[in-house]
Amino acid sequence: MAERRGNITHVIFDMDGILLDTERLYTEVFGDVIARYGKKFDWSLKPKLMGRKAIISAGIMVEELDLPITPEQLLHEGEIEQKKKFPLCNLMPGADKLVRHLHKNKIPIAVSTGSTKSSFEMKTQTRHQEFFKLFHHILCCGSDPEIKHGKPAPDAYTVAAERFDGGSPDPSNVLVFEDAVTGIQSALAAGMKAVFIPDDNLDKALWPNGYHQIMKSMEEFKPEEWGLPAYEE
Repeated sequence: MAERRGNITHVIFDMDGILLDTERLYTEVFGDVIARYGKKFDWSLKPKLMGRKAIISAGIMVEELDLPITPEQLLHEGEIEQKKKFPLCNLMPGADKLVRHLHKNKIPIAVSTGSTKSSFEMKTQTRHQEFFKLFHHILCCGSDPEIKHGKPAPDAYTVAAERFDGGSPDPSNVLVFEDAVTGIQSALAAGMKAVFIPDDNLDKALWPNGYHQIMKSMEEFKPEEWGLPAYEE
C-alpha cells in the first residue's frame, strides 16, 4: 500500500503550465516579440518570470535583455500575439481527469493564477468555460486588489484559501499544484503542501527546496496517497 502523504481537504491549482498548456505559448509569444529587437528569449531567463504578475515579468525581461521599450509596451505587443494563440490552448495531461474526480467527490477546489482577469478569460472562454465552472472560485492575482505581493510571497495561496466556504482551512490540509519555482515557494510560505510539476526545460539546479512531491504530469498523481478519494477503476 502506498505511503500516506497527508490528509488533504482542499486543493488549489496554479493555471498556466498546470491546468492549461500556456507556458509553452508564452515562450513562443515573447520569443517572437523579443526577436524583433535582436534579442533572444529562452530558458535561461524564463524561470525568473514564471508565476509572477505580468507587469513584474515584463520589467524583468526589459531589464535583463536591455530592451529599448517599456514593460507596458512589451506587454502590449505580447498581448496582440496572445490573442491569436491562447484561445485555442489545450488542457495539460491529467488535468481534466483529476479536476472532475475531485469535483465529483465534493473536494473543494480553486485556481490561483498570476494572470489578470482579462487574460484568464482570453485563455478559457473559447474552449474551457465548462471546465473552469467546476472550481469553487478563481483567483486572478494579476488584477485582484487583495493580492499585495505576488509569488513567491504567500498571498496567492492564503487569499485563495480564505475564499473557500467557511473560510480558510488548516493550511497543512491544503494541497497546491505548481510548475513554477516561485509558486512552490509561495505555497510553502502559506504553510501548504506542494506538488511540483516542472517543465522539462527547467534546469534542475533551479528547482526549489521543500516541495512534498514531484512528478512529470498530473497523470502520475494518486489521490489516495493524500487522503483523497481514489480514482474509480
